[in-house]
Amino acid sequence: MLYGAAAPPRTPHTGGLLALVGGTGGLLTVAVLGIALLLLLIIKVRLQPVVALLTVSIAVGLAAGLSVTELFGTVQKSAAVSVIESGMGGILGHIAIIIGLGTMLGSILEVSGGAEVLSGRLLNLFGEHRAPFVMGLTGLIFGIPVFFDVGVFVLAPVVYAAAKRSGRSVLLYAMPLLAALSMTHAFLPPHPGPVAAAGLFDVSLGWIVVMGIACGIPAVLAAWVYAGWIGERVFVAVPQDMAEAAEEAKAAIAAEQRSAGGSPRETPVSFATVLVIIGTPLLLILAATFSSIMFAPSTPRSVVEFFGNPFVALTIALLMAYYLLGIRRGWSRRSLEKVSTSSLKPVGNILLVVGAGGVFGAVLKGSGIADALADTFDGMGLPVIVLAYLISLVLRVAQGSATVAIVTTAGITVPLVEDAGHSQPFLALVIMAISAGSIFASHVNDGGFWIVAKYFGISERDTLRSWTVLESVLSVTGFAVAAALSTVV
Repeated sequence: MLYGAAAPPRTPHTGGLLALVGGTGGLLTVAVLGIALLLLLIIKVRLQPVVALLTVSIAVGLAAGLSVTELFGTVQKSAAVSVIESGMGGILGHIAIIIGLGTMLGSILEVSGGAEVLSGRLLNLFGEHRAPFVMGLTGLIFGIPVFFDVGVFVLAPVVYAAAKRSGRSVLLYAMPLLAALSMTHAFLPPHPGPVAAAGLFDVSLGWIVVMGIACGIPAVLAAWVYAGWIGERVFVAVPQDMAEAAEEAKAAIAAEQRSAGGSPRETPVSFATVLVIIGTPLLLILAATFSSIMFAPSTPRSVVEFFGNPFVALTIALLMAYYLLGIRRGWSRRSLEKVSTSSLKPVGNILLVVGAGGVFGAVLKGSGIADALADTFDGMGLPVIVLAYLISLVLRVAQGSATVAIVTTAGITVPLVEDAGHSQPFLALVIMAISAGSIFASHVNDGGFWIVAKYFGISERDTLRSWTVLESVLSVTGFAVAAALSTVV
């Protein structure tokens, strides 16, 4: 089942709003009003997305005729699993460990100075005159294990330094970096959006990696072309206050680690070490995915699939980081524990948003709304990959959150492909279309817009001209590649 525990078999309801509107028309009306209410609560009421998603899920379920018992279960907790429990537990059971392990891995790489090592070695390799490309390549590699905003925080000082040395616009160096960070965040595991969608669609993370790279690399290359164009036409000076604050923050982090008993920077980080740590889980996951396709069941194949399980692969990478970037460089066990624990604090909100999105999807499925939507969309004649992109795009532009757009769209889209017999590669491309739609036209209702504007000292007008258009280029190109690939897989 796509939502974890199975929801009870559905029979047509005659209660709720359906009694007034009737049948499929009533279900579609409930769906439209539910999405409108979700947008209203997030945009106008400014309700926290988790609360908004849960509120709308309950309202939609009751309006569509689900009983209180079906939604919440019974006080005695009988064997039947409620729709809300199955929706929340089904998706979180799949992604919580992956996101947690990935977050801790990214934190160790961040505090150890891995980003500086990456950018420094790449600058030496490609030369200062290719610094914008180096910024993008650094973001591409470092963005795999870290969240978008963490990547901005860690790599912004490198952008400031490059812009200072050259005397050119901050945009010339920041935009390629931001394009890469945004692409990895939207298209590649272990980031929450693609991981959550993979759980909802029941798709192997190996195929998400393959299609994420296939769609994401052309998208980021197109965005780099635009970044070079806009960077030469709009001058933005280095924001001195942010540059000074970044240096102070780095010094504070180093002091905190020393006070915890470690010496984080006494031994330089190896460029090869950073690449090995980041690349190991990706290679293990890919090996497991393709071994199941290429080889018959056997002991060697079982071994490869064991080490390629995302939980195992990320645990191996994290333990490697603990030793190679921590213990071997003088960190104490207490220091490692402190960095790992502090990195998990921002994850709670992400997991709850994803879980609430899973609840919304489960309510749509359990109430019969999903089937009604599937029938309606099939009648429109548009390919499912186009519908997935458009729904995600509209939700993204309307309410700003990429994660909310992904999990909501996935809940709506899963029934369109559930019984169609599509291959894993095709389903992965549908997820890429959803991910591409979720980053379209970042503007004033998106927290990422303000992070970019304030951290790099860009005016709102110039942020719209640079960052907003950059995100749209990423989105459209990524979708175009996904749509093209979907015709041949």
